[in-house]
Amino acid sequence: MSSTELPSVLATSVAPRVGTVRVAAGERLRTVGLPGITLTVRSRPPVREGLPPALYVHGLGGSSQNWSALMPLLDGLVESEAVDLPGFGDSPPPDDSDYSVTGHARAVIRFLDAAERGPVHLFGNSLGGAVTTRVAAVRPDLVRTLTLVSPALPEIRVQRSAVPTALLALPGVAGLFTRFTRGWSAEQRVRGVTALCYGDPGMVTPEGFRNAVEEMERRLALPYFWDAMARSARGIVNAYTLGGQHGLWRQAERVLAPTLLVYGARDQLVSYRMAQRAARAFRDSRLLTLPDAGHVAMMEYPETVATAFRELLADTGELADTGPTSARS
Repeated sequence: MSSTELPSVLATSVAPRVGTVRVAAGERLRTVGLPGITLTVRSRPPVREGLPPALYVHGLGGSSQNWSALMPLLDGLVESEAVDLPGFGDSPPPDDSDYSVTGHARAVIRFLDAAERGPVHLFGNSLGGAVTTRVAAVRPDLVRTLTLVSPALPEIRVQRSAVPTALLALPGVAGLFTRFTRGWSAEQRVRGVTALCYGDPGMVTPEGFRNAVEEMERRLALPYFWDAMARSARGIVNAYTLGGQHGLWRQAERVLAPTLLVYGARDQLVSYRMAQRAARAFRDSRLLTLPDAGHVAMMEYPETVATAFRELLADTGELADTGPTSARS
């Protein structure tokens, strides 16, 4: 049992089926049952056998769909899978209701151990960046490279625009917010999210906006939606307060895998000023800064992120394992 594992708990309960999850062209969804959790995994069929595996982990309020723009660009480089963390996307809540960063990291580790696909090229955005940092620190055997897009690592001075999200961590606030916003339409909520997460919300296509609204309507119908959001937000805040060997910055220093860091200068949730600190903390890091990107560069500038990842593979000697097919641009 790894240092982040807990004894097995009861088999996970079945979540209500609310609506159909969108699957992009070339993608497949499957359900993986593990002790205490059930995970939905989005994947793309490999273009050929022998490609190294990659796993993508989304941020707070997101899902595996957040990686649908990037994954096809890496078809010739890796065999891609993206996971819905417990309580998000199409994955039901965990049996133990543990939405801490460690709890989410445990879910990722359980999935990788069960699949026996490691080591993988591991990607994480926002909350997923904190989760994958912890995975890479405690289970280096599972990680080939680490790519972090606006990772949620502790900041002393939190940006003002990130405060409402952090407030969800306070007991009772999620319920108050739910009542306060009861009259908000899914369209209004999506516009708010894109304004917060994108450097330029105008980059969202009409089709992309419609898909986001449809997904928002589906999620709002889930009885555990706000609980998962609130508990995961609380998990981030709690992780920020941890010191010693469990602190996220200390764990970043322990990561052995070559690391690509991606930061957007227009990020309203993770401060751009943290980029240099992260570059110093991860011992084998490369830094990509995007002046026009916000919090989700892999959705805003997927081609640029794909190119940077390919360069990471070339720099670390991993590209030789992928054969002649290159990332599409």
